[in-house]
Amino acid sequence: MANITASMVKDLRDKTGAGMMDCKNALNETAGDMEAAIDWLRKKGISKAAKKAGRAAAEGLVGVAVDAGTGVLLEVNAETDFVARNDEFKTFVKDASKLALKEGGDLEKLLASPMGSSSVQQTLTEMVAKIGENMSVRRAAALSVNPGVVAAYVHNPASPELGKIGVLVALKSSGDKEKLSALAKQLAMHVAAASPLAISPEHLAPEVVERERNIQAEIARQSGRPENVIEKMMEGRMRKFYEETVLLQQTFVIDGETQIAKVIEKAAKDLGTAVVIEGFVRFQVGEGIEKAEADFADEVAQMAGGR
Repeated sequence: MANITASMVKDLRDKTGAGMMDCKNALNETAGDMEAAIDWLRKKGISKAAKKAGRAAAEGLVGVAVDAGTGVLLEVNAETDFVARNDEFKTFVKDASKLALKEGGDLEKLLASPMGSSSVQQTLTEMVAKIGENMSVRRAAALSVNPGVVAAYVHNPASPELGKIGVLVALKSSGDKEKLSALAKQLAMHVAAASPLAISPEHLAPEVVERERNIQAEIARQSGRPENVIEKMMEGRMRKFYEETVLLQQTFVIDGETQIAKVIEKAAKDLGTAVVIEGFVRFQVGEGIEKAEADFADEVAQMAGGR
């Protein structure tokens, strides 16, 4: 039997919102496998928070940079929010984001790029030595489109072009660039709030769809109905899944009623030319990173020089 620790139970609770005992049971049933435990809870109807599974506590900032039909997102991590709010750290992220734009989002090229009298990597190393906290340039992503526009949005910015959530949206169209940019900005705001997994069902990874089908089928079977009825139930359940996770089928957060696909159709009609969502990227600081939790008393003792 797997050794189920209190921190594992807490982590599962944070990710799913389920009760402590339910989380413990789920981990016991799945031999401590976190992803399998999340599925177990959902199949039991105890948790519906599938998209919370990527939550993590790592700190840092996401920087954005846009120029005409190209945009980039850059995530730089630090150990504490105190450092993330430091002006020197902010300046580094902003400058590195502009360099990442020039390098097309290539992380390796970015780290080797000149910054001041040294490279991006060397500048970061010097900051680590100076501040005394580990930092890293974690990831970068770029979007380009021609013809069309790329717009960026930063949610609750710490300063211009820097924040905890950054989004890029690329619209391919020969229409009026000012109007396209305004629409792309609104769509970027939507992506920040709704966190879609893909543009359309066809863009979803097959394993994501299969996993959801398995979960929904198990939930449907608990009704005791025959398989032919369950198959019909599955159509509705998967339709709802797509409406929640696929950008074109989501409800636009700006007006709370129009499907994104209809928003694009209307924009194309107004502009007199085709409009296509070419791509989107959403970065949230720390997603997918597990941050080690230090014992609070031990941490205080260390800060006081007691250990």
